[in-house]
This record gives sequence, structure tokens and C-alpha cells, in this order.
Amino acid sequence: MTARKWISSAAIVLATLVTLARAGTVQTPAAAAPQTAFKAPHASRAPMMAAARTGSRLVSVGDYGTVLLSDDNGHSWRQATQVATRETLTAVSFVDDKQGWAVGHGGVVMATRDGGENWEQLYAAGKGVVLFSVYFSDAKRGLAVGAFGYAMETRDGGRSWRELSISQGEQADRHLYDIFVGANSDIWVTAEAGGLFHSVDGGDTFTTVKLPYKGSIWGGLTLKNGSLIVWGMRGHVLLSVDQGSSWRDVQSGSEEAFTAGIQMPDGELVLVGLGGVVSRSRDGGHTFSTQTQPERQSYTALVATDGAPQSFTLTGLGGPLP
Repeated sequence: MTARKWISSAAIVLATLVTLARAGTVQTPAAAAPQTAFKAPHASRAPMMAAARTGSRLVSVGDYGTVLLSDDNGHSWRQATQVATRETLTAVSFVDDKQGWAVGHGGVVMATRDGGENWEQLYAAGKGVVLFSVYFSDAKRGLAVGAFGYAMETRDGGRSWRELSISQGEQADRHLYDIFVGANSDIWVTAEAGGLFHSVDGGDTFTTVKLPYKGSIWGGLTLKNGSLIVWGMRGHVLLSVDQGSSWRDVQSGSEEAFTAGIQMPDGELVLVGLGGVVSRSRDGGHTFSTQTQPERQSYTALVATDGAPQSFTLTGLGGPLP
């Protein structure tokens, strides 16, 4: 089965690998009184799709609206007090230590004003919409992207959204996987079939960037030195040292798909992926050292901590990387 027939993103491949049929574009507000997430005795074992740090707190989101919180650098976790959805949440974004948003299946948009303790549902784009990534530049303006080229923007903190087109023509229905921000606040969106899109005007317009690889690109990151790195299928890692003008394919030492990456405070770059693959670079992404963890868990997300990176998997919390 091709990647195009699978909903396979750095956030969602992990979760369900479900086949979707796009059921139109529904631009209506979320229904009143949505269901709330289950309070599960073993919530830490729920599939986790994404994670973020907000102030001193770590926040992870995942299956059936599960949101996990840690206030001690990942040593212990608890479930959020209130989450007004049972949809799978695939991405999370914070603008400060209190205000954040999460998105997921059904095109749901969740918001928190207390650092992830309580979440309200602001919007739902429709049952046929699966969102993979969300980014807010400030408390008002945000962008979300997802399956089959779906993209939408908000100017009022997520209460109303407008659908927009990031790609055109034969690229218009490519899955949009990840949003990351460049050194000059440029916005980059990774996609399937070697897709990469770039905006220099805050997301109003996008141009297509050609990559020397035509497989799905599941994520990207701007490094401390300004270089850009993207990753995806079959262990492919691509590096640009000139703000995206040119790219080269870096040997990662793996054929597993990479799903998440971070740069640690000391500059070390860490990528993780399916089948327990962990790759590290200490020279800005030019070379990598790669190992496969014996548990072979499929990693879904990473968060930098004071020590080792905190990992998340299809079977819940992955713990610090060795």
C-alpha cells in the first residue's frame, strides 16, 4: 500500500493508519457540549502523538483526547483535569506557559488557558478532516494542516477558521504533515511525495521548494546555527545550510521512517522513528550515529528536558532516551 493511501504523518502514522475519504469542507463551529476524555487508570499507556514544553511543564496529547502532564521534568505524569473531546489529538502548540492549542481527528481544535490543565473545544472542521500539525505565532494567529492538503488559518485565537490552499495543481491533495518555523519566522510545511512549502509572509502565501527526495517528509526543524533539517520515510534526512536554497541527502544509517526530532540545549540533534530507531548528530546534522533500541517501540514525539530527551511512543510514555 502506498504512503498516499495511508494517513501517515509524524503524528498520525503512529496512531491509526486509517484510510480517509475527504467528506467535503465543513466550516462550522464545534457542536455544544462535546464528550470529554476518559479518565483512565492507565492513561500513561495510551498512544501519545505529540508533546511540548510550556514553562516548566511537559504536555503530551494522544488517543481518545488523552492529555498527560508532568511538572517534574518527566519523572511523574498525571492526566489533565478536563479535556472536552474523545477525538485523537495529534499536535499541540503553546505561545507561552499558559496558552496552548491542540488539534486532531474530526478537525477538532482544543484550547487551554491554564498550561494544559483544562481544555475546551473551540472548533471542529468536520468528520472528514484529520489535522496533523498546528502552529500559533501569537495568541490570535494560527495555522493548522492535515490530510489531503487540508489547511486552515485563524486570526481570533482559534474560534473561527478559514480554509486556505498551500499547494496547487497535482500537489493540492498531498498530505501536509508538519509545520516548523525558520530563523526569520518563515513558516515551513512538510508534505508527502517530497513536498516542502515555504512562506515568508506569515502563512498568507506559500511557494513550493524542490527536494532531492520524493518520499514523504514527516517533520522538520530549524537548528541553532540557522540550518534547516527535514526527515521522513526510509531514514531520509535532508539538510540545508543556506535557508532552503539547496538541500542534500544526509546518510542517517537507518531505513526506518523518522517521526520526530529535537535539538538539545548542548546542540546535539536527536531524531527518532519507527521500530525503535534513534539517531544523533553532534555536528549540525552533517553526520549521524544511529542505534535501534531493543524494545523496538515506535517513537512518536520528543521533548527536551534537563537531562536525556523525554520520548513518547505508540504504547504511551517512552521515558528518557538512553
